Amino acid sequence: MYAVEVRHHIMIAHSFRGAVFGPAQALHGATFVIDAAFLAETLDDNGIVVDIGRADTALKEVLAPLNYKNLDDVEEFAGRNTTTEVLTRHVFDRLAEAARAGALGRDGRALAAIRVTISESHVARAWYEAPLW
Repeated sequence: MYAVEVRHHIMIAHSFRGAVFGPAQALHGATFVIDAAFLAETLDDNGIVVDIGRADTALKEVLAPLNYKNLDDVEEFAGRNTTTEVLTRHVFDRLAEAARAGALGRDGRALAAIRVTISESHVARAWYEAPLW
């Protein structure tokens, strides 16, 4: 399996509901590093999985509405805890839309899967990976 991966970061604020979160129930900030990997079993005629520049742009566009935001105030997340796991799926869904639309420089049907990894710190991360079709 071949993969191309791009990386960006966002700075957010949020709080969680539920005793399981302890002190994270209070409003707090985080800087997340987000890696998006695009996987394919074969390379295209140009020798690529996807165009790295287009993948980079797609990830930036997906993250822009979240950067420097209090996620508690983002309507799309109303009533939900914006855990790292929830955010990985959110980013995956938006990147999958771009891939299926062919916005990454290759027919999206040629991609096998996308993996989105969000690192909360140097010791903790979560990811969501799924096939596109």
